[in-house]
Amino acid sequence: MLEKLNANKKMSEPQYQQQVGKAQVRLRELEFDLFKRQVPVLCLFEGWDAAGKGGAIKRVTEMLDPRGFTVSAFAAPRGEEKSHHYLWRFWYHLPRAGHIGIWDRSHYGRVLVERVEGFCNEDEWRRAFREINEFEAHQAWFGMVICKFWLQISKEEQLRRFKSREVDPFRSYKLTEEDWRNRAKWDRYLEAVEDMLLHTSTSYAPWTVVEAENKYYARVKVVKTIADAIDKRLS
Repeated sequence: MLEKLNANKKMSEPQYQQQVGKAQVRLRELEFDLFKRQVPVLCLFEGWDAAGKGGAIKRVTEMLDPRGFTVSAFAAPRGEEKSHHYLWRFWYHLPRAGHIGIWDRSHYGRVLVERVEGFCNEDEWRRAFREINEFEAHQAWFGMVICKFWLQISKEEQLRRFKSREVDPFRSYKLTEEDWRNRAKWDRYLEAVEDMLLHTSTSYAPWTVVEAENKYYARVKVVKTIADAIDKRLS
């Protein structure tokens, strides 16, 4: 699926400045409406290293009332988290009614990094497809709007961004040895991503694959997709 994606979708800076502002204003208005209606919203972001998750999240939140959203970033489980079922720590961070929860990485680590790196066995990550679908179904039945984004870039574009970060004193901290190790396993991660999209994109929690070679296009698509999903639920 991902290799057939049209990676040439682009947007100029003037187009971006015009469209992202309109989309952000619309999202801010919807934020107040969902608070009045007490509708929770979950937006989770997955994607290749350097695909632009942080930049997209920044544009989503840029004009929102800070009282109405939270951003949670998830890394490898630690301490007490490791002594529970892998979904346990995510329940705590679910958005309450009327609020927006934004997750940088998510429970999909079970079928991505944990699968590829061998932190769980095959039976566990295969079973996780059903567990994740049921977990998200519980939230949808509660009335939650769920937006899931996979930010897709090519292997060549990732290398270009890695090298750009490497020489930028303000962004070099973002590039780690782990990023290079993950890149060396690109094909294994690609297979895991394809399986994830195939098995966990549902009517109540669909995946949106974002063509992220052009950051302007990707950011506008993310903000518009969230606004459309909330608008559809409130209607």
